Amino acid sequence: MSSFPTQAGGVPVLILREGSNRSRGREAQHGNITAAKVVAESVRSALGPKGMDKMLVDSFGDVTITSDGRTILDEMDIQHPAAKMLVEVAKAQDNEAGDGTTSAVIIAGELLNKAEELIDKNIHPTIIIEGYRKAAEIALETLEKIAIPVDLKSQEYLKKAATTAMGSKIVAEYKEYLADLAVKAMMAVAEKKDDVYKVDVDDVKVEKKTGESLMETSLINGIVLDKEIVHSGMPKRLEKAKIALIDASLEIEKTELDAKINIESPEQIEAFLKQEETMLKDMVEKILASGANVVVCQKGIDDMAQHFLARKGIIAVRRAKKSDIEKLAKATGGKIVTNLDDIKPSDLGYAALVEERRIGDDKMTFIEGCKHPKAVTILIRGGTQRMTAEAERSIHDALCVIRDLIEEPKIVAGGSAPELEMAGVLKKYAETLPGREQLAVRIFAEALEAIAVTLAENAGLDPIDILSELRSRHEKGETWAGIEVLEGKVQDMTKVNIFEPLSVKKQIIKSASEAASMILKIDDIIAAGKMRAPPTPPGGAPGGMGGYPGAGEY
Repeated sequence: MSSFPTQAGGVPVLILREGSNRSRGREAQHGNITAAKVVAESVRSALGPKGMDKMLVDSFGDVTITSDGRTILDEMDIQHPAAKMLVEVAKAQDNEAGDGTTSAVIIAGELLNKAEELIDKNIHPTIIIEGYRKAAEIALETLEKIAIPVDLKSQEYLKKAATTAMGSKIVAEYKEYLADLAVKAMMAVAEKKDDVYKVDVDDVKVEKKTGESLMETSLINGIVLDKEIVHSGMPKRLEKAKIALIDASLEIEKTELDAKINIESPEQIEAFLKQEETMLKDMVEKILASGANVVVCQKGIDDMAQHFLARKGIIAVRRAKKSDIEKLAKATGGKIVTNLDDIKPSDLGYAALVEERRIGDDKMTFIEGCKHPKAVTILIRGGTQRMTAEAERSIHDALCVIRDLIEEPKIVAGGSAPELEMAGVLKKYAETLPGREQLAVRIFAEALEAIAVTLAENAGLDPIDILSELRSRHEKGETWAGIEVLEGKVQDMTKVNIFEPLSVKKQIIKSASEAASMILKIDDIIAAGKMRAPPTPPGGAPGGMGGYPGAGEY
């Protein structure tokens, strides 16, 4: 209904700006729910070990091949406002837990799908929302009850959870090997304070280089810089390195303003150039005096300074990323120096080996063998660029899963077992509720079962048979009965080592139910008219086109 006129004494009154759109009530709800369902459908086939991948091509023609829920939705460039909320669900899930993005979106979509059936039966959205809130609380309590506490002293469960996280990705055939690397990396950077571990995924630097195969992916006990040594005269390998980390430029600052220097004789020119040389020499002397034999600089290094450093047999790397310098400080135990006048021997970091190696087409600098590295690097290799990019996303999921477990050492089994357990508890709980709320709790339970249905569909199994078998097993008290997708049958998931962190599952319930409730609460959409591009002045564009192509379409 555009421009929304009302009659006042026979004269139409325009309230909204011309070109605005408004949809209300059922129409608005139906539009939002449909949009959200379409988004959930788009990631549905990517769930589980037998899930398929998506190929996404952006407006520049760059290709991404992935089965990661968040990446799919990020790359899809979604416009519809309600559909964008599901993208936010994926983002929240990714930022908070790092894994489970696809599940969160599927459950949110299913919650909306089922709610629509109730709205069509004239059940008010607020009743559904209240039911969902109660159901989410009970679901979270159930998860806490069934979760298995793990002992972090043995890293067995960390490895199993990381393997599960990578089982549904392209890299699945190497999951054991990669999970092992991920666990070692995270345990190296975990810090224990009063029996509580703290760990940051950012302390594990993931660097990727195309070439070799995924089996050549390695864990480096230190940092790999995607930079080469600045000067060909410098050594390419140095043992027992003392590393200066400098956040200042080893260059003479050029004068900012158009300064004029009046020079009247050749001697003055010489003195002027000599002065520059002396200043650079001083900088190098200060670094030498501290005892450093490797310099990693965040800014530029002048050619002259490179020459002086090379003469002294010092390795230098310039324009290193800020994040890399910070990780180096953690790995080598050095301090980042911003003023060369203050550099002291105690500021230097230590590494057993600094070496430039050729990886593929590029040269990279390896700084390894740090004593107690609080930052390490995983160097991913793979046959194609898409492969290394997807491996990076998969390893990120695995690292996050390990972090979740280290910070909250409780696990549940996978293969839709916890979802069915929650669904069973919710159905019993629904019977204790009065009136219409029990319907909302019941559909929440059915929405959780959608995970089992999707897993079965993606594996080419019969969802009805599988679901009925799962329900009966859970009623008999088999808490961990789930779908073993590779065998194609229902069995105890703890026996086949499919585990997920409790915090991932909790976040799925939280983010999915909140997003669904928010979309259900909307009953009026008022969209402002699109901006029109201003007309281009005549002759403003070459060839008399008048503006860029499609200028008038906005």
